[in-house]
Parts: sequence; C-alpha cells; structure tokens
Amino acid sequence: MSKSDSKVIVVTSGKGGVGKTTTSAAIGAELANRGYKTVVVDFDIGLRNLDLIMGCERRVIFDFVNVIQNDANLSQALIKDKRNEKLFILPASQTRDKDALTQEGVEQVLTELRKTFQYIVCDSPAGIERGALMALYFADEAVIVTNPEVSSVRDSDRIIGVLNSKTKRAEQNLDIPKHLLLTRYAKNRVLKGEMLSVEDVQEILAIPLLGIIPESPAVLSASNSGVPVTLGAPSDARTAYEQAISRLLGQEVITKEKGWTTKLLEGLGLMNRSPA
Repeated sequence: MSKSDSKVIVVTSGKGGVGKTTTSAAIGAELANRGYKTVVVDFDIGLRNLDLIMGCERRVIFDFVNVIQNDANLSQALIKDKRNEKLFILPASQTRDKDALTQEGVEQVLTELRKTFQYIVCDSPAGIERGALMALYFADEAVIVTNPEVSSVRDSDRIIGVLNSKTKRAEQNLDIPKHLLLTRYAKNRVLKGEMLSVEDVQEILAIPLLGIIPESPAVLSASNSGVPVTLGAPSDARTAYEQAISRLLGQEVITKEKGWTTKLLEGLGLMNRSPA
C-alpha cells in the first residue's frame, strides 16, 4: 500500500471528558466493519484509556513509546482486535511522560503505519499540550468532538486555530478538512436552555457538522464493557456513529427512521429520507 492510499484522522477536542476516546474507538471499529484495515493510536501518554474501551488492556506488552525509543518494533506493539481482523490498536504508555513523544519518532511510526493501514485514527489527548500537538501535527483530517456547552465549544475553537496554524499541512499552505461531531446531545436540555443548540455550536465553530451523538446509556455501557459503540448492541448512539462515519467517507445517508435526531439532521440537510 502506498502512502497516498492511507489517511491519518485525528480525533480531538479542547476539553476533556467529551467522549473523544469513545469516538476514536467507534470510528476505528466501524471503518474496520466496512472492510478498511484500520489502526487506532493512543496519543494520551500517561493516561492510557483506549485499550480499556477497546477491551484489550490485558494484552498490552509494548506501547507507542517503546516503538519510538526502539525498545520494540511496531509489530510487537500492535494489538489485533479479537472481533475484527482488520482492526488494530497501538496503545499508549502508562508510565512515561508526554515528552517521550518526539516529532521525528511520531513521524517514523506513522510513516510505517501508512504502508499497511488504510486508516490511522489518532486518539488525541484533550487540550494543546505536547501529546495533543503531536497527534494534530501529521493529520490529514480532523474530527473535533464537542459537547453542546460553552466551555467545550470555546476550547474546540482554540483547537481549530491550532489545526489551521501548527500542523504540517498548515506549513504547506494546505487546509485540513475539519468535521464537527456533537456528543452527549440531549434535546430536552436544549429546549430548557441548559445546552447550546446545534445551530449555536455551528455558528461559533463554523465547520461542517459530521453528526450528532445523543446522550445515551449505550455509550457508558460500551465503555465499561470494553466494546466500541459500533461493535455493541443496536442503539441510538451506534446508529448515530454509523451515520457520521458514512458522512466521513463521503457517502449519502438515507434512513427510514423518524426519531428526533433524524428530523434534526434532515432540517440541517444531513439526512435523506428513503421512500416509505
């Protein structure tokens, strides 16, 4: 596989606790479900959580930092998912400092991954510290995960600024396609004025909407059981992630469902209703 055939997608946010790692796992698993060879890379050095959500924490022997520091090769550190042969995880170190990530080391690992994988999903730490900057720097596309709250949206706006100025593509005067994924969206709380509306968030961030993930017990259940949402039982959250990933792949989304999220997305021009 040539480098041009692969794509690095960073999943990022300004604020922690918005569902970024859950989203990284869901995107990676669904891309693999659709036949793409995919690896999800945990950039959150010191706070490793991706392996827990992917259900492979007991299988971590070597990690991302071990590969960068030549303590192990890439094939030793990669963990193959037991449920899908096209899905792999590169875990983060739980004992090292974020300074263990160097730009040269990260580039070397990503270059090697590009030879084998069609999609490389980078699970970025929140904020703009070193681990996050390393995850953002080499991205071809970015999924910005945001809750409909002022602080989360404000911090995401800052991340957009970083993507536009401190990445390899920015240095080459190239744009990074950016997608907004709104998580933990609760219609009743929006109506009460306790959350920002989709339109409010879009007005502030001014990037295309990829999807709306409703607040759902399925998300917490999936995380606690080590099963990505898109590999779990049918749920509103799983459907929302599947539709978002279709949009990420440039595919038209058609549904017969008549739930409130469908109506909302139809109103925003992101959904086509199939004939009855």
